[in-house]
Amino acid sequence: MDYKDLNVWKESMDLVENIYKIAKLFPKEESYALSGQIKRAVVSVPSNIAEGQNRNTKKEFIQFLYISLGSISEVETQLLIAKRLNYVNNIEMELKQITKIRKMINALINSIKREINEK
Repeated sequence: MDYKDLNVWKESMDLVENIYKIAKLFPKEESYALSGQIKRAVVSVPSNIAEGQNRNTKKEFIQFLYISLGSISEVETQLLIAKRLNYVNNIEMELKQITKIRKMINALINSIKREINEK
C-alpha cells in the first residue's frame, strides 16, 4: 500500500491546506514566529506518516506515527495560542479535524501493533 492511499495521510494533507490559509491571517510580525512554527508542525504530520510508511519495519512506522501525534498536538496548541492572541476567531472546524486525525493515527498505531503481535 502506498502512503497516499492512507486516509489519515489524506486528512492531514487537508489540514495542511487549512492551516496555511489560517496562517495568512496572522499579523506580518508573526510571519517568522508563530506562523512559521505552525506551518512547520502541520507539514510534519503527513510527512512523518509518509516517511514512516516507507520504512523497513512496522515498528519504525509506529515510531514515525508517534512523531505525527506530537506534531498534531503542536498544531493544536499553536492554533489555540493564535485564538488567544485574537489572530483568528473560529477554529472549531480545524480543532475537530485535529481530533479526527489524532484518532486516526492512534487507530493506525493500534492496528499495526496488533499485526506485530499476531506474528
